[in-house]
Amino acid sequence: MKTHIKKSSIIVFTLIMALSMVNCKSVQNANNKQKGGAIGAAGGALLGAIIGNNIGGGNAALGAVIGGVIGGGAGVLIGDKMDKQAQQIEEEVPGAQVERVDQGIVVTFEDGSGVYFATNKYNINDPSQTTLLKLVSIFKENADTKILVVGHTDSSGDASYNMTLSKNRANSVSSFLKQNGINSSRLITKWYGEEQPIANNATEAGRSKNRRVNIVILPNDEMINDAKKQAGE
Repeated sequence: MKTHIKKSSIIVFTLIMALSMVNCKSVQNANNKQKGGAIGAAGGALLGAIIGNNIGGGNAALGAVIGGVIGGGAGVLIGDKMDKQAQQIEEEVPGAQVERVDQGIVVTFEDGSGVYFATNKYNINDPSQTTLLKLVSIFKENADTKILVVGHTDSSGDASYNMTLSKNRANSVSSFLKQNGINSSRLITKWYGEEQPIANNATEAGRSKNRRVNIVILPNDEMINDAKKQAGE
């Protein structure tokens, strides 16, 4: 005999599951909207701010990749899955700064952290390969996501050179992920050179933060559709 679970029961259950994740530092800093329970289509504004892109400023291409926030019970289910993946990355990947924003996860590697490049270089060195392989393992466990790789530089040097350098670095990371078993259909690569700083380029500390690679993990259509079915939406 089939057991029918009411939509309201699913939502209550998933809310309890989401609250159980409060020990994850990246989740502790997230409000309800960021954790996936928000209602509305404003998704991408916070996520764009984290990676250094103003979604409201007219970058329709990146806005389309990020998409809108899924509300209601489906949003809570998605948020719970992303909370768990964020905690796993935080625990297993050295050098990763993990933030749960909207219904995505932003993993940032600044200059000298878990994924870094020698000056004016874009080849992935051995320590960076070790870090990325840990991410690959987590990505394979969570196949119902898409992965956005974004490259940035500081403002030192020529702007056009920096744009090319950020492109090469982002492509290097994407290529490494593909070579190690991540399907290319899951990957989107963007680069902004020196155009999207998150810190003051007038100081060395600020420039170090601006020389970064973001890896943004987002729910794919399969995860969204499954969540809507489970929530009865």
